[in-house]
Amino acid sequence: MEVTQHILIVDDDREIRSLLSDSLTCSGYRVSAAANGAAMMQTMAAARIDLVVLDIMMPGEDGLSICRRLRAAGPMPVIMLTSMSEEIDRIVGLEMGADDYLPKPFSTRELLARVRAVLRRTAMAPPGSPSGSKRIFEFAGWRLDATRRQLHSPANALVDLRTAEFELLLALVERRDHVLTRDQLLDLARGRAASAMDRSIDVHISRLRHRIEADPKNPELIQTVRNGGYTFAAPVTMNGAAW
Repeated sequence: MEVTQHILIVDDDREIRSLLSDSLTCSGYRVSAAANGAAMMQTMAAARIDLVVLDIMMPGEDGLSICRRLRAAGPMPVIMLTSMSEEIDRIVGLEMGADDYLPKPFSTRELLARVRAVLRRTAMAPPGSPSGSKRIFEFAGWRLDATRRQLHSPANALVDLRTAEFELLLALVERRDHVLTRDQLLDLARGRAASAMDRSIDVHISRLRHRIEADPKNPELIQTVRNGGYTFAAPVTMNGAAW
C-alpha cells in the first residue's frame, strides 16, 4: 500500500498554516502544522515527516536557526518561506541547508510545485548517500566539496561557480554514469521555479564545461547522450572511497 507523504508546516501565522494545510491536503498529502520550533519538534518526535515548510520570520527561535538544527540532525528536506525578498536572504537560507526558498506573497499552486520538485529530488537521491556532514567528491584531479559548496581545480585553485552551475555539477557527480534528462536536472538543481535555473540547462552545462573540461568542445567529463540528456563519465571518489 502506498504511504501518503507527510508535510509539516511551521509558521506562526494561523491563516497561512490553515491555507497551506488545506491546499496540500487537497493535493493528496498528509499535513501537520506547528506554530514554532518547539511544536515542530513535538510533531517530529511523534510522526515521520517527509518535508518541512518553514517560515523564517517567527517569534522566538527563527526559521534559519531551526533549519540549521534540522540539517544537523539529518537530511530532512526543507522549503523556507519568508516575507524578505532580498537575494542575500535567499542565499543565507540556502546556505543554512534549505532545499528551496519561496518569498511571500506566493500562490499555493507555486508552493505545491516546489513541494513536488523537492520530494522528487529526495526520491532521486543516489543510493548509499552518507548522512554525515562531510562529502568531498574527487574526479580527474578536481575536488568538489558538497558541504562547503566549493570546487577546487587540480592546481588547488578555488573556482567561482554560480549556484545553478554548482547544483548541476553536484547532481551529475553524485549520479556518475547515470543519464539524466533535462527535466531531472531541473528538479535536482532546486526545482523548475528556482530563479537560478531560469536559463536553460544547456547554457549552464556549456558554462560548466568551459570551467572543468580540458577541451570544452570535446568534453570527457560531462558527456551529451543523444535524445537522452547528460551523464558524468569520469571515475569519482567520495571522501577517498570509490563512488
